[in-house]
Amino acid sequence: MPKINFVDAQGTSREVETKNGTSIMEAAVQNMIPGIDADCGGACACATCHVYVAEGWTEKLKAKDDMEDSMLDFAEDVQDNSRLSCQILMNDELDGITVSTPESQ
Repeated sequence: MPKINFVDAQGTSREVETKNGTSIMEAAVQNMIPGIDADCGGACACATCHVYVAEGWTEKLKAKDDMEDSMLDFAEDVQDNSRLSCQILMNDELDGITVSTPESQ
């Protein structure tokens, strides 16, 4: 099972395992990762699962679609590596991915 490394705004790291096909947001909620609120439950209708994808991983992700890009307009402190974690589905190629949560959602 692929692993995800979550790093919060204070630098605390938590590693979780999840099944292929599970979104990073779902894995965060299932493992009570702080900083990912997931208010819409993964419908890409809010930005409360905003994360920063670590360098070296962004090119392994499918490109943002228009809906995700639009929802990121509602997120705070958006950066070039900002993504909505509900839109990133885990697979073996993403094993070990690191994402950081912003200071606030």
